[in-house]
Amino acid sequence: MVDQVDLDTVLGKAVTILRAFRADDQALPLAELVRRTGLHKATVHRLAGELVSVRLLDRVERGYRLSGGLFELGMRASVERSLIEVAMPFLQDLYERTHETVHLGIHEGHEVVYVVKIGGHRQASAPSRPGGRMPLHCTAIGKALLAWAGDDFRQEVLSGPLPRRTPRTVVAPGLLRRQLTAVVERGVAFEHEESAVGLACVAAPVLDSHDQPLAAVSITGPVTRFRPEAHADEVRAAAAGIAATIARRQALA
Repeated sequence: MVDQVDLDTVLGKAVTILRAFRADDQALPLAELVRRTGLHKATVHRLAGELVSVRLLDRVERGYRLSGGLFELGMRASVERSLIEVAMPFLQDLYERTHETVHLGIHEGHEVVYVVKIGGHRQASAPSRPGGRMPLHCTAIGKALLAWAGDDFRQEVLSGPLPRRTPRTVVAPGLLRRQLTAVVERGVAFEHEESAVGLACVAAPVLDSHDQPLAAVSITGPVTRFRPEAHADEVRAAAAGIAATIARRQALA
């Protein structure tokens, strides 16, 4: 769920243009930006030019693409940056142990935002990518985050739309609630072809001192060879290590 912006302001229109780009877009022509934003062509043309001048968009042969300036701003986001710095050694260790795809994700609204993805030549063809989003209810990371979220937020998600992404996506609120209870009991969440056909996943939450989820760590692999249950202890230990390191840093701050 993406926050709404005020299209009556210049800033709101500029943000709408930037948000028109999807994770798999390489470049978008002006006409497509107009279609996706619903803004007037002259407005999109003018604001896109201004975004190019401040390095938030690049002008390319096929239209416009997101610029490296956005990446630089993103890397300055203190919470995500410090989280990544702490988590990276643990994520790299998980990858070296498993040689499967490793993720770190946080929740924003009703979605998972992937902030790190590590995978080698054998990595599963997962739809995730850094900066990409997926619904909380159909991913192992999302379930790990949702299971430890506050009661009000969990109820909000369970009572809202639960889109079906595959034939195995859990869309029944009662069943999903029982799964979340089990996640808390065992400390890990599982996903079996619920966000993408052919993929299985195990995830564990990174909890703060009040048992609130800061992030979650996962290992993903193809169902043909990957057994998520066999990696539950590893992903749980990685998440606990990240949480302990964050707690030590906060105590010294």
